[in-house]
Amino acid sequence: MHVSVRLGEDDRLCLLVVIGVREDGTKELLAVEDGYRESTDSWASVMRDLKGRGLNEPRLVIGDGALGTWAALRDVFPGARRQACWVHKIANVLDALPKRLQPTAKTLLHEMMEAPSRADARLALERFREQFDAKYPKAVAKLDRDWEHLAAFYDFPAEHWRHLRTSNAIESSFATVKLRTRVTKGAGSKKAALAMAYKLLDAASERWRRFNGHELVADVLQGVTFKDGERVTDDNNDDEMTDERVAA
Repeated sequence: MHVSVRLGEDDRLCLLVVIGVREDGTKELLAVEDGYRESTDSWASVMRDLKGRGLNEPRLVIGDGALGTWAALRDVFPGARRQACWVHKIANVLDALPKRLQPTAKTLLHEMMEAPSRADARLALERFREQFDAKYPKAVAKLDRDWEHLAAFYDFPAEHWRHLRTSNAIESSFATVKLRTRVTKGAGSKKAALAMAYKLLDAASERWRRFNGHELVADVLQGVTFKDGERVTDDNNDDEMTDERVAA
């Protein structure tokens, strides 16, 4: 997130913000630090600090696509899975298409994001490819490049999907910070901007709603397997084997 600053050599402060989810499904503000959006070193410093403060390795990390974030994650929390933010990806893909085609493309992209299963999402991707790949291959390539990470949420409870598909928890909370800096025409200094952002985000955290299906967070942390949002049980495995025999 960027905040305007009136004094100093730089007129903008880049804030690295991390929100976590506790075992009981409540969200918690974990970090608000000064850094550089694309800097692996900056993000690694934030993550090492969290690790030093006792943060266990996250099961899933949702981010807006900043390259430094993912490089730092591989270094500090190599076992954490990655989910790319669909809101940022959709905007990125639409930028590669003419304005006249964007409404149609946006509809297809939302079908992908909201598909009930990984297979249905893949079918929506192929429909998008058929329509746009010939003339606008760069738009399709943006999806292909990150598809594994765009579809990671399917391996988590369906009740959690609306929380996992985007980084909206940070985006929406930061609206208060942006409003305050717009009124004051920017913070006086980087230090003041950092303090103001932390105070406003900390106050906003009191209004954050708990995860849907919060009782399932403990299952995720314990390593329970989910497929297309549903818990995988021995019965599920037996049904899959039967389907395979019938298909054979």
